Amino acid sequence: MEFDVLKKSIAEVLSVDPDEITPESTFEEDLGADSLDLYQILLDVQDQLEIEVDEEEAANVKTVQDALDLIQDTVNS
Repeated sequence: MEFDVLKKSIAEVLSVDPDEITPESTFEEDLGADSLDLYQILLDVQDQLEIEVDEEEAANVKTVQDALDLIQDTVNS
């Protein structure tokens, strides 16, 4: 579920095909995101899942899997 929410948000914010988004995709190199894009994606996911991710940990997110791990850790805590 979290991956679907994340993938949808990434596709909307970055205007990319959701089928191109994999856990191994890097935000910067593969998806063309900058730090503001990533922040917007995480805010959207937080709103949809009603969670709050740690901003310091969010700064270390490089791949879609990193973001998913952070989101799942937050949901499960």
